[in-house]
Amino acid sequence: MRGCCAVVEDGFIYEEETHFTVLKTSLFFAGDGFTVYDCKGQLVFRVDTYGPDSDKSELVLMDASGKCLLTVRRKRPSLHQRWEGFLGERVEGQKPIFSVRRSSMIGRSGLTVDMYNNSGEEYHIEGSYAQRCCTFFNAEKESVAEIRRKVDASANVMLGKDVFCLSLRPGFDGAFAMGLILVLDQIYGDDEVVDDNSKVTVHPTTEDAS
Repeated sequence: MRGCCAVVEDGFIYEEETHFTVLKTSLFFAGDGFTVYDCKGQLVFRVDTYGPDSDKSELVLMDASGKCLLTVRRKRPSLHQRWEGFLGERVEGQKPIFSVRRSSMIGRSGLTVDMYNNSGEEYHIEGSYAQRCCTFFNAEKESVAEIRRKVDASANVMLGKDVFCLSLRPGFDGAFAMGLILVLDQIYGDDEVVDDNSKVTVHPTTEDAS
């Protein structure tokens, strides 16, 4: 993969492949917000929302200390559920740094990401977010990040869809990746999943056991 520069912040670019555990949760209603932990169990990112009636057309990604890193906002009107990303906490008149639009892929979680600061740079997300199985590709079709279901190695079971793994390739901005997950969740989060509440016995990989 060619070298990447920070989209959101240098501190979330890693020299080695990095794995996060993402929990979909909320202060008040299950399934409303996110907390993200590194392999040592340290909080890295969080997203707070306040129940089913809160406005989900604008979401703010924060670091562990509560600093606003990125705002994703739904653009209205939009035929293809277009979202835009803004550095920090968005203010009126601020220009977005990227836009996300739904790709025309029936039955699949397809998104195209256009970067405003570099007209030749774009990303594509392919797979099924409802099944927590997506791959992020750069313009050269190289994988830069993946979403996979979380495996509990001690019990050899695959956990529910509200707990999943985000894997980053070296050089890809983790805060940017989480911002794209927020958009994925808003567009595809209500897609039906068969046997969603069941736990499936699996044989974990080396990565899952680590």
